[in-house]
Amino acid sequence: MNSLLVMALIAGRRCAFLAPDVQSVIEIGIITPVPRTPAYITGLTAVRSQALTVLDCRTAIGFNAEEFQTDPRAIVTSYGGDSYALRIDAIEDICSAIGEPTSVPGGFGEQWSQAAKGLIETRAGPALLLDLGTIIDGNAALGVAA
Repeated sequence: MNSLLVMALIAGRRCAFLAPDVQSVIEIGIITPVPRTPAYITGLTAVRSQALTVLDCRTAIGFNAEEFQTDPRAIVTSYGGDSYALRIDAIEDICSAIGEPTSVPGGFGEQWSQAAKGLIETRAGPALLLDLGTIIDGNAALGVAA
């Protein structure tokens, strides 16, 4: 695997998204709450006349978002025909993967084991390669196997 990755910090851990899954990085504007949604869905925002569902990755994985700094930017992605803005601690960089993902070591915890496809080496160091579907569906926070 020699894929480009978008590197981010989520719940204090270095994480990676496959670059083809990332449409853009935006400054988050006003977020309008949506009643009766799971806690990891923080609301809706608009970018260039497009509505985006705003998700907090930390909460979706099973962590308390208030324990971490929040980047004013978000990663925009599309999944299942819908568009999302993913809130994170920080966006770091873009870099290349070195090799294939390996299994997530047990010391990372159950949340990371469910949210990540594996641990991947990059030029910036190891990172958890995240499973976009698990985060968007909130399965890690709900304790559902990916």
